[in-house]
Amino acid sequence: MFLEKISNPQKYISHHLNHLQIDLRNFHIIEPGNVSSYFWIINIDSIIFSFVLGCFFLSLFYIIGKKINTSKPNKLQVGIELIFEFINFNVKNMYTGNNILIAPLSLTVFIWVFLMNLMDLVPIDFIPIIFEKFFKLPAIRIVPSADINITLSMSLSVFVLIVFYAIKMKGCIGFVKELTLQPFNHPVFAIFNFILESVSLISKPISLALRLFGNMYASEMIFILISGFLPWWLQFVLNLPWAIFHILIIFLQSFIFMVLTIVYLSMASQSHKS
Repeated sequence: MFLEKISNPQKYISHHLNHLQIDLRNFHIIEPGNVSSYFWIINIDSIIFSFVLGCFFLSLFYIIGKKINTSKPNKLQVGIELIFEFINFNVKNMYTGNNILIAPLSLTVFIWVFLMNLMDLVPIDFIPIIFEKFFKLPAIRIVPSADINITLSMSLSVFVLIVFYAIKMKGCIGFVKELTLQPFNHPVFAIFNFILESVSLISKPISLALRLFGNMYASEMIFILISGFLPWWLQFVLNLPWAIFHILIIFLQSFIFMVLTIVYLSMASQSHKS
């Protein structure tokens, strides 16, 4: 497949946009383009890479936490401490309540999304060639955040927390009042208010998911197009500047996802005002 990219770039690009998919009904790997029903299909490559990156993040921070040296910290410890200070600063400035979950959640969201985005800087053909040669897998994508299923799963987790803290802080009655008495505080407009507030509430996880997915999918597509249409000796001319610019995108998308998570949870944790 990878040797065909010069003679057939369209096939090469299409191949790189296919996930390694498994049918849960028989745990059979599906050949690209042979999906008949998406209900029982999962993108196993996105799940595996998300899980591996999450384990790497937890293991690294756990090991550094166990080996903290306050007198003579190493460079890695200093870097992690700067990340902690960065997260703590943003949480203090954006979250109005007092919740011990918000800072760890923000740290997890930021680092995990950052690591998933960072996979986009791995050469396009490097890992797929290894998996194709040694494991005979038909296709694989290594950027979990370029999969709408992953970004939507993360945003839905945030949505569950939004609803949970809204009900916890305001009570069921207060939460219902917020949905039916805003923005027009009159019983006549209850249905209209409910429709507006429901759309506003549901749009939060959808916007979180689509923003991250859209940016990472587009960035991955540019790398694939460069690799598919240019010979290897000319790819460096475009890949290098795009990769340097992409570093900013990686950080920015992680930061935006974290900030919106904090802001949404802060709004949900505010007491209801009649």
